[in-house]
Amino acid sequence: MDDVAILGGLFAIAFVAATILPAQSEAALVGLLVAGTHSPVVLVTVASLGNVLGAVVNWALGRGVERFRDRKWFPVSNFSLDRATRWYRKWGRWSLLLSWAPIGGDALTVAAGVLREPLWSFVVLVMIAKTARYIVLAVATLGVIA
Repeated sequence: MDDVAILGGLFAIAFVAATILPAQSEAALVGLLVAGTHSPVVLVTVASLGNVLGAVVNWALGRGVERFRDRKWFPVSNFSLDRATRWYRKWGRWSLLLSWAPIGGDALTVAAGVLREPLWSFVVLVMIAKTARYIVLAVATLGVIA
């Protein structure tokens, strides 16, 4: 498989993992790190960009939540969205530093859109959170196999 296909696949999995479909971007990243065929910096960068752009989709859905909230495909249940919105109102934009979390992270990114978080601050905080998660995962993976 060529580099474009591998990196494109990692980007796509990371993107989807942050949106409405279930995907395991962490497993894909670990597999590629263990294979050792690509730079860990490149892999973390590609996964981070894909995951952040997927979160931007959630933010955009949040901006139009009232139109889409009851649709079957909407990525967050009413309960999760209400809980995330309460959390977001309490802690503000800094709660986006938890956007990496497997439970509740996606709901926070939707809540940020609902509550009209500016896109620039949303992207900065989500990029920090999601990149840090992938860096920790890469360091842990490479430390175990080294």
